[in-house]
Amino acid sequence: MSGLIGHTTYAMLAAKAAAQRQLPVAPIIEQNYASYLAGSYLGSDIQTLPEAICIDTGQEVGYGTVPVKKSPITGGPVRPWKIELDGKSYRPRDIHSLFYGRAHIVFGWRGEDKRHAIAWEDIPEYISSVVGDAIEIFGPSRRQLAYIFGWATHVVGDSLIKSVHPGLHLHLIDGQYTPKNRPIQDLVTFHEIGVRELGLDWAALLHDLAQTPVEPVQAHYMRCREKGGRLGSHFPDGWDPDKGQLLQIVLAKNREFEANRTSGILKDLALTKDKNGRLNCSPELSAKTGGLSYQEMIEAADQANFRHMLWEMAEAIADLFENVVELQEHLQEMPSSASDPSWEVLTERWKKKA
Repeated sequence: MSGLIGHTTYAMLAAKAAAQRQLPVAPIIEQNYASYLAGSYLGSDIQTLPEAICIDTGQEVGYGTVPVKKSPITGGPVRPWKIELDGKSYRPRDIHSLFYGRAHIVFGWRGEDKRHAIAWEDIPEYISSVVGDAIEIFGPSRRQLAYIFGWATHVVGDSLIKSVHPGLHLHLIDGQYTPKNRPIQDLVTFHEIGVRELGLDWAALLHDLAQTPVEPVQAHYMRCREKGGRLGSHFPDGWDPDKGQLLQIVLAKNREFEANRTSGILKDLALTKDKNGRLNCSPELSAKTGGLSYQEMIEAADQANFRHMLWEMAEAIADLFENVVELQEHLQEMPSSASDPSWEVLTERWKKKA
């Protein structure tokens, strides 16, 4: 299953919480929504890459570091997918090892690089520094800021759902985040919450997400360029500009691959009706949960207070947004609403003079 549905949902709910708090982050997100959602997934999950190539069709198959022994398209043989650069080959596992910790900042580092992990309590200063540098080094674009805040939702979201940091209260079937309950989380989030409660058009949202450009600031917050700016001053360790060229290739491939895999994700999560009108998920997803029906998955999520966990997640992310605003003077100077002044105010102000 893909973390795409969970992370974009965390981001969408956090945006609502930010708007409720009238944070200046909210209009930035509203005006650059696709980039915000792209940041919530591709801003961290640099392993969004094919694992192999189907020899019969030439199509890329699999995902990231998950082994593929035969083609899911033809059942035939596959060959490993890799990036070639300066005489070296990089498989998805290599890319994951090089960049995953740099994109997640709190965890995911390998070997000696673990010393570069950022402490939980330092996340607001880290992200505040990135926001300041985005404006002062990379220009006034609000799109890049939306991407940064989307990335921030992933940093918090992954840390909480994977219990790297405490804060959530969820026990769904066999734990908080397990292979057995992930299909339940995705299916209930996609259909019951996303479509029925929030009225989401998932196909449109995911399409737009994959079409967003690579933001140059990502190499900066991953410390894969020359050390500089506020981030370099406040967090001087772990910079490695030699990784920058490979990272740019990876980030471009993330978007290309995500655009191609969206239809497969939608197909995997699709529901069908049986002759009695009951909704069913695919047999493969049901098997992963231990054989639960779709209705039983809904009931399990309700019993586990799954929606309240999502509320906790959104509140935790909004807390981070608020802390970043308190630290970052550029954000404090920005409006808290995209509609200020409102049309009602302008209507009154621009009345025809007698």
